[in-house]
Amino acid sequence: MGMIDFAPLFRSTVGFDRLPDLLDDVMRREPADTYPPYDIEKTGENSYRITMAVAGFAPEDVTVTAQPNLLVIAGQKLNQDNVQYLHHGLAMRAFERRFSLDDYMEVKGASLEHGLLSLELVREVPEAMKPRTIQINGQISGASQPKTIEGEKAA
Repeated sequence: MGMIDFAPLFRSTVGFDRLPDLLDDVMRREPADTYPPYDIEKTGENSYRITMAVAGFAPEDVTVTAQPNLLVIAGQKLNQDNVQYLHHGLAMRAFERRFSLDDYMEVKGASLEHGLLSLELVREVPEAMKPRTIQINGQISGASQPKTIEGEKAA
């Protein structure tokens, strides 16, 4: 599979240094494993929900790890009793699912109910990073008069 040239994109953008790496990573991945199935919902302007079907897993069988820009959900059935199945249709196999997260995305809560793991995510942009209007005036504050440095004159 060929590489994508992002050079034209960088002529009109600033600060998207991670974008080419993220897209290259997605292009290199093997065909996605569909287990366990999941949904991603947008529940508000800055809030999302990931719902994953994990039938047969107990809360202690699933781990959710939030790292900067990455969410890892892993499951492994801990209570593997020596049961003799006549038919074993529930997969309950070990899994690991990774989600790339945007900056300032935080996991606010997780619940496991009726075989569905639900994760609530919210984008909380710090006040310092939110858009603000910059006032334009005639002078730079604190620089009303140019400063003169006194010294000896050259001969």
